[in-house]
Amino acid sequence: MVKQQYITLYQQYAHIIKEKSAPLLNSIRDAAFKRFEELGFPVKRDKDYEYIDIQSSYDHDFGLNLNRVSLDVDPYKVFTCDVPNIQSYLCFIVNDTFYANPEPKISLPKGVIVASLNEICTTHPDLVKPYLFKNMDWENDPNQAFNVTFAQDGLFIYVPKNVVVDVPIQLVNLMHGNDDLLAVNHNLIIVEEGASVKLLVCDHASNEKKYLANRLTEIFVGKNASYEHYKIENTHNQTMNLGTVLVHQDDDSRFLSNTLTLHNGITRNNITVHVDGQNAEAIVGGLAIGDKTQKIDNYVSMNHLKPNSTSLQLFKYILDDQAKGVFTGKIIIKEDAQKIAAYQTCKTICLTNTATINTKPQLEIFADDVKCSHGATVGQLDETALFYLRSRGIPINEAKLLLMYAFVHDVLEHISVDAVKDRIRLLVEKRLRGELSKCNGCVICK
Repeated sequence: MVKQQYITLYQQYAHIIKEKSAPLLNSIRDAAFKRFEELGFPVKRDKDYEYIDIQSSYDHDFGLNLNRVSLDVDPYKVFTCDVPNIQSYLCFIVNDTFYANPEPKISLPKGVIVASLNEICTTHPDLVKPYLFKNMDWENDPNQAFNVTFAQDGLFIYVPKNVVVDVPIQLVNLMHGNDDLLAVNHNLIIVEEGASVKLLVCDHASNEKKYLANRLTEIFVGKNASYEHYKIENTHNQTMNLGTVLVHQDDDSRFLSNTLTLHNGITRNNITVHVDGQNAEAIVGGLAIGDKTQKIDNYVSMNHLKPNSTSLQLFKYILDDQAKGVFTGKIIIKEDAQKIAAYQTCKTICLTNTATINTKPQLEIFADDVKCSHGATVGQLDETALFYLRSRGIPINEAKLLLMYAFVHDVLEHISVDAVKDRIRLLVEKRLRGELSKCNGCVICK
């Protein structure tokens, strides 16, 4: 039984996990384990996991780095980002361990912290304690319970009050090793009142081994603060990414998320936003390009708890061969959350008769003074538009490429970092051509 092997693993090695982790990370570990023991992994009969079998992803003899052994790679020597003029502050998580930048080329403003979560939990527990685990629902979500049970490290970002970080922070999640590996890490991002920061997350794999990552990120966006979160998945067909992003917003805050799945085996992105403030704005977008037998599942829950706020969900899928896409989008508006404007759209192009998409747009509205809409469309390339382009002398493959690129254009326009936007446009174009859209200057990707 898949669940039992991880129960036995924790029972045998819990003392090592705790010994290598800060007390704060251990504070609810046993309680989370007991809850995981009761819940088990999500199965297909669960309504929110009915289309992709998450449990089977764990059914493999993965290695875990419970003893926190340093790996035989210096990520800062083997990785070179080729995004022109990106000017980012670079940091790494190799498997599930944060690696600090020894010689950063970019200086961060005074008071900004980018560090190991395990380290900060030890050195600055008073800074972490008011936030850690506060966004979570581990008592009801088995993926979250599993993460708390096994996570020993992750990324910590702290931006003090009224501090603006002008350059994006770039986090590279690198799966690396000579054996099949499971990585479990927990990230915590705190953006205080009036502060602003952008995070670019890039998922890479160093070889063709079988990898599974369970990564959870808690984000707190303070009053009048701004946070932007960009994630690019660009690995290989043997990689399974289970990502959870949990966001809490205060008054007048702004949150933007853009998740781009260009190449991966199995992807499940859980994004839950609690808009717990007035005059707040939340934008959650995504683009998925799948072929062969890839599976891409995006689950978004937008929760409006206070009045006078807005939200937008915009997801686009292009699926080829036997690829499978899933989109579940919820808008939940509580009784006191009047004067809300919340919109949700998911559009899909299936290039073959064997590609599939399952969409579940949902509204749960308990207030009466709101503006809400949701919609989903599924279709193929417009034959009339294709004929028009071909009649102008454009070859059929280029005509299809133009239509597909026009289809995803509005998702990419939500990227505010020009250098990142230009690079992603190129990666998307290469991917639409059927090429492996790897970073040219990255030793890892070659």
